[in-house]
Amino acid sequence: MTTWDEGFANRYEEWSAHMVADVAFYVDLAREADGPVVELAVGNGRVAIPVARATGRRVVGIDASPAMLRQAREQAARAGVELDLRQADLRDLALDEPAALVYCPFRSLQHLPTWADRRRVFERVAGALRPGGRFAWNAIAFDHHLAARLDGGREEEPVPHVTRFAVGDNRIDIVLDGGAASSSWWATKNEWLGLIDVAGLEVEALYGGFGREPFTEDSREYVFVARRPTG
Repeated sequence: MTTWDEGFANRYEEWSAHMVADVAFYVDLAREADGPVVELAVGNGRVAIPVARATGRRVVGIDASPAMLRQAREQAARAGVELDLRQADLRDLALDEPAALVYCPFRSLQHLPTWADRRRVFERVAGALRPGGRFAWNAIAFDHHLAARLDGGREEEPVPHVTRFAVGDNRIDIVLDGGAASSSWWATKNEWLGLIDVAGLEVEALYGGFGREPFTEDSREYVFVARRPTG
């Protein structure tokens, strides 16, 4: 993927420090998993390390970024847990054995620029899950009020950056001081549901947040759990 500037990795720990609510959600899913657990876009191990610690399992962590994987190895060593870290494109996902849980936190599926890219990942995930296995992820529900306020403006937190919205392309560009950039593409609820359907998965739950609150028209986060049918 070409939507991630390796320079962004230098500020990633600061950038992601505010995102803590999702950890317990993914830990709970991992505790319920009866088999291998895989994290897509593992980053610096922010979620995978607590999952490995809570479950006593070696989490498989996949990421395309060498810089992020180096951070994950260092963080895991400091935490005293073992992660099975692999550099790979999510679109080429291939596992050694079927997984009981595949999850992708922090809106990372939005780094895939096209619906075709996402479809390929969903189909790969579906093929990698054991019957009854789960696929979980979260993504933003586009907020035009927030976009209008942030577009082109400079923000100091969590690190100094400028956010630009390309509405016609459903794209968000985040540019840090120094030029490191990250792009993501938002999707509608129906687009996510369509991806679940074409991959042969089933919706288990759609939440509006990590407290498992119901998704409503006012929700600003999609928190999905899909399942591979057992039949």
